[in-house]
Amino acid sequence: MTTATAPRTLNERLEPYIAIIGPIAMILAVLVFMGIAEPTRYFRTTNLNLILLDAALYMPMAMAMTFVITQRGIDLSIGSIAALSGILMAFLIKQYGFSVYVAVPIAIMLGALMGLINGLIITRLNVPDLIGTLAMDLVYRGFALVLAKGLVLARFPDFLTDIGRGQIPGLVPIPVLIGIATMIAGYLLLTRTYFGRYTIAIGSNPEAAELTGISVNRHKVYAYVLCGACAALAGVMLTGKLNAIQATSAPYFNLHVIAAVVVGGTSLFGGRASMLGSFAGVLLLSMMINALVTLRIEFFWQSVASGVVIVSSVALYAWMQKKDRDGAGGWLAALQTPDGQKMLRFSAALIGVLIALLAIGAAFAVDPTPSG
Repeated sequence: MTTATAPRTLNERLEPYIAIIGPIAMILAVLVFMGIAEPTRYFRTTNLNLILLDAALYMPMAMAMTFVITQRGIDLSIGSIAALSGILMAFLIKQYGFSVYVAVPIAIMLGALMGLINGLIITRLNVPDLIGTLAMDLVYRGFALVLAKGLVLARFPDFLTDIGRGQIPGLVPIPVLIGIATMIAGYLLLTRTYFGRYTIAIGSNPEAAELTGISVNRHKVYAYVLCGACAALAGVMLTGKLNAIQATSAPYFNLHVIAAVVVGGTSLFGGRASMLGSFAGVLLLSMMINALVTLRIEFFWQSVASGVVIVSSVALYAWMQKKDRDGAGGWLAALQTPDGQKMLRFSAALIGVLIALLAIGAAFAVDPTPSG
């Protein structure tokens, strides 16, 4: 005798997709706003291509950072790893005559080695993730400065520039294919392998994961190795995109990538991950920054707007995490509670602040038309 199953409510159907609904809603908001403000310039094919190229650069790092953050970790050294890997690759090609087909894999392996060092410092020396990776960020950036000595290494073989900005005729740009391929690999790794399941288990409860036989420290190291390798891949892509590399390259990669992952719904408290959300987060930030550039708003206002989006996203997901812990009903019902109403008012206030900042930035925007 079978028991009839009650049909699922709309709330229950939407619950698994909450992480992706947020960034998609913001992407639609950006599209609508730009469709009104600057439809001709923003929706040009060349501009959309620029958005995809910018997003592709961060996709490999966002994929790897999703695993790190899900395990309750953080990696602030990815920008320095990208720069140092790119410089080491450039030296191998320019000064030592290495083939680009050899130098690129070596650069990625060196990035993985730097990720391994990060993981061992955190797990073996018991240094907190934030402090350990921040310190190594200084170390790797220092090595990059020492090696480059202020030089800008430029003009690389076509294979490398193709990785950074090439395009297969009739298809999307090569770096976009690389970025999407890494996100698909990350999705499969997260949802179809023991490593993905262990990652979520460790982030949910490290002590319980250890008691079930999972080697928590070993899997943390794996995540940092993956993050280092993907940061090095991003350094290779950046070098190809610019056809140049220097020690001060990729200064804000860490903040941009962490913001994209968090905006995409991966919880800073661990145990909650969304690879599709990370992909949408990367795309959202690239679209937003491009929109601000299209509106001719200065870089400093772009940083302010990005910060507001990050704060609002983290606050929203922190509230959702608390709602889950307290065992409240679905998220639609939770919005009717006093705490939910406070969150709605807070979100509305932040959106109002963001719109005001955009208006102020536009009012003080630099006029690109030359005088005289």
